[in-house]
Amino acid sequence: MAKGLREINQRIKSVKSTAQITKAMQLVASSKMKRAQEAALAGRDYGILLADILDSALQNLGENYSHPLIQPREVKTRGILLLSTDKGLCGALNVNLFRLLNDIPKSAKFVAVGRKGAQFLARTGRHLLADFPISDRVNFSEVRAPGEFLIEQYLKGEIDTLEIIFPHFKNTLMQEPTLLPVLPLTDIHQVVESARAKSGGKSQAYRDDRDMAFEPSAEEIIGQLPALYFKNTLYHTVLEAKASEHSARMVAMKAATDNAKKITESLTLEYNKARQAAITQEIVEITAAALMEQ
Repeated sequence: MAKGLREINQRIKSVKSTAQITKAMQLVASSKMKRAQEAALAGRDYGILLADILDSALQNLGENYSHPLIQPREVKTRGILLLSTDKGLCGALNVNLFRLLNDIPKSAKFVAVGRKGAQFLARTGRHLLADFPISDRVNFSEVRAPGEFLIEQYLKGEIDTLEIIFPHFKNTLMQEPTLLPVLPLTDIHQVVESARAKSGGKSQAYRDDRDMAFEPSAEEIIGQLPALYFKNTLYHTVLEAKASEHSARMVAMKAATDNAKKITESLTLEYNKARQAAITQEIVEITAAALMEQ
């Protein structure tokens, strides 16, 4: 019985130690989550405004204007950017993202941000062009490298589309796996309306019917806007992915801490029952020995 008590006591200590670790991870994730959520939500309005500017400018240029990032082409090879996490312990966030890959043919080419996604693509035999690390603070300079690489691959014809798989941040408890088509920008007006609807604002895109004068030239100015819009879209999706990651990890660590507390309570009750049984057994043995001596 003493051996059983010792084992239960060791399990209680082990579970309590685990609870302390998960509690600390929950607090760290909560701190990072707040900062990431604020950054993700703050960037939405700027992205919509930039899309409005690009849409209005393209309307004034008319159908004669062409840009390689805007013109549709025959899709031979899809390009997929997968935004996952570097670490685990964030619930089913990565698993839900990977499920979206089941409907994507293996002929597609992939770029990964996050070690978990790169490992999954390598393990499943997908064509991985490159993977990029991005810190939790997500500086725009960090996003520039994968953005320029993807544009280069698109212009070279290595990929004919660019789609981003990422966890769309809705709130702390909900992160929706999303497949977002980005290139080519064939219907920027629809993109604006969709972005407005997701942000909770009015769904109609802004129409600017005023005459526009471009200086130094329309080609030089508009030539840079699609690439800038793409990089900003990539930056915003990375911000949302980070906000989703920290939110999911905070929720997962809170659930783990709560479960550890319940297990501790159950083991403590079991320990007390076993200890009471051992004491009762000892009393019975002492009483029996005393009666035999009489």
